Amino acid sequence: MPVYLYRAKKGPQEVVEGKIEALTEKEAVEKLTQLGYLPIKIQPLLSKEKQLQKSIPGKINPHQITVFSRQLATLLKSGVPILTAINILQQQSQNSGLSYILFDLYNSIKEGQNFSTVLAKYPKVFSSLYTALIKTAEDSGALAEVLFKVSDYRARQEEFLSKFRMALVYPILMVLVGIGTIIFMLTFVLPKISRIFLDLGQNLPLPTQIILGLSNFLKEKWLWLVISILIVLILFHRYFKTEKGRTNLDSFKLKLPLLGNFILKAELARFSRTLELLIKNGISILKAIELAIPVLNNQILKNCFKTSIKELQQGSSLGKVLKEYKIIPIFMSNLISVGEESGRLSEAFAEVASSYEQDNEDTAKVFTTLLEPALILIIGGVIGFIVIGMLLPIFEINLAIR
Repeated sequence: MPVYLYRAKKGPQEVVEGKIEALTEKEAVEKLTQLGYLPIKIQPLLSKEKQLQKSIPGKINPHQITVFSRQLATLLKSGVPILTAINILQQQSQNSGLSYILFDLYNSIKEGQNFSTVLAKYPKVFSSLYTALIKTAEDSGALAEVLFKVSDYRARQEEFLSKFRMALVYPILMVLVGIGTIIFMLTFVLPKISRIFLDLGQNLPLPTQIILGLSNFLKEKWLWLVISILIVLILFHRYFKTEKGRTNLDSFKLKLPLLGNFILKAELARFSRTLELLIKNGISILKAIELAIPVLNNQILKNCFKTSIKELQQGSSLGKVLKEYKIIPIFMSNLISVGEESGRLSEAFAEVASSYEQDNEDTAKVFTTLLEPALILIIGGVIGFIVIGMLLPIFEINLAIR
């Protein structure tokens, strides 16, 4: 039962402090009132695990966990005892948060606790997937081998994300520079030139009128525009934090032309690669799916696989279940069915992951190759339109003079 810390008045002058067990804060208030106390302050007492999690100093990068896993695996494979290995890694760690966890690991294991049990105290650093694999490794006595597999798995996921982010750096930079140039021209350059046009008193061409109108709007209403954008972003952010909002957003993402298929394959590749790792290490398909679901970012896919667990518990096969969902590609469901029939399910998931990873890598290369010239044309077209709008009145004046 949850424990609450309280501070209350026992009488006109006396103030008491203590702990009280209650299911909710409201129930704690009622219990204190029945004791004749007047509650001043009530707050939940964090469990030991939450206290540890809250007190971790600094931030731990996911890549540091990958490096830690590989280094620990290397030391264990070399015959170094686990306590000595953890002590070595703790002393050489330059991250205060990871050093703190390794210090706790060393002391807890020394006192007789299991490696996986201690890792489970830090769910924000070590996922349930990671902890489950370590638990399986402890039971089978193959901790070094499993740590190597885990580090390889994490490194592969990090490499894919890194390639995707790097591919988007140049296009994003180009868009930001283009938008900055357009705003600069509309808010600083054009207002100065527009005075010349107004002094001439002639009828301006339509493109020039459009540009001047946009320039005046940005110059006079920029604050309202910024406020409006912020309000819209806040409203969208709050909506998408709700379950319905997340589901609608994830559904919309999967329906996007080209991008939707890319997102689907990326999600299924990551999910399949995770299942491959779990099944290879002796975890049952039901438990593996349950552990792998959190690696999915799409709520639609999460719901599909959550439902599949219930159907598997009733005796159905995974391949057959997945064929019922239109969102799951037939290639994946057929390959899983073949894997189930042949008893090589982990290899089937490996094939699905490899296929989708390669497809997405090829798609990303083509996309980024085509995106750069497309952005140049779009941004160049907008800037060109502004320049033409600025020069048209000058051309008309020259023609009139001639």
